[in-house]
Amino acid sequence: MKTILVTGGAGFIGSNLIEQLVKDPQNTVYSLDNYSTGSKNNHIKGATYITGDTNDIAKLVTAVPVLVYHLGEYARVEKSFEDMPLVWHSNKAGTFAVLEFCRKHGAKIVYAGSSTKFGDGGLGRNQSPYAWSKASNTELVQNYGAWFNLPFAITYFYNVYGQRELSGAYGTVVEIFRQARLHGEPLKVVAPGTQTRIFTNVDDIVHGLLLVGEKGSGDGYGLGAEETYSILDIAKMFGGEIEMLPERKGNRMSSSIDLSRSEGELGWRAKKNLAEYIGSVLN
Repeated sequence: MKTILVTGGAGFIGSNLIEQLVKDPQNTVYSLDNYSTGSKNNHIKGATYITGDTNDIAKLVTAVPVLVYHLGEYARVEKSFEDMPLVWHSNKAGTFAVLEFCRKHGAKIVYAGSSTKFGDGGLGRNQSPYAWSKASNTELVQNYGAWFNLPFAITYFYNVYGQRELSGAYGTVVEIFRQARLHGEPLKVVAPGTQTRIFTNVDDIVHGLLLVGEKGSGDGYGLGAEETYSILDIAKMFGGEIEMLPERKGNRMSSSIDLSRSEGELGWRAKKNLAEYIGSVLN
């Protein structure tokens, strides 16, 4: 049997990952989630759910995992300027506690880094509290590997969309646009609208996470589709009225991706297409 812990397991990506993990009868799967953005509606039969904060992981999780998927962090760029104490609590103190937990048990950690650190030629890592916290955490994970011989792998997600996607204040753009279209509301695009992003279906992300958990070692596992779209492109795919909003701090203009490790070592490649997804949810 293989004991696996997923932090943020009741969230968007975490619940989709757990849904696949429990299909293997050799896996015993636990989730740790404080439900700040996660939901009990995302619980998957066959997993054990623990309510609490990553800062308290050592007290709350009595199981001894061999693998920890650390997905339970604060994950919004522009809003992080308003939420700096929460960013620090979750992404710095929380991740430190998770690393110490992994070190104690000798568990491999798969850390979900952020593609923001690659935006705008590498300047993106300091453009928001969120981006900085994630970029510096990837360095901390690497250092734990070097200092304490902790097994680790770092992945980078690119604007994930699909089933159980969030909307609202902590939502992602594809679901926010879908909800607006569904309710006949204008699609609000932050100026200038030409900022480009890579969008990746959650099923492709989960497939990548499973491969990284099994075979990955070290940094640099990019998990993203190869197509890039501007935010205006996405709004036009949904159709309807578009309302432009003022430009915001931390809103990087470009994304870049390195798939060499994911494709070369793991044989991973995104299979699902955003335009097809948007077409399916509009019908």
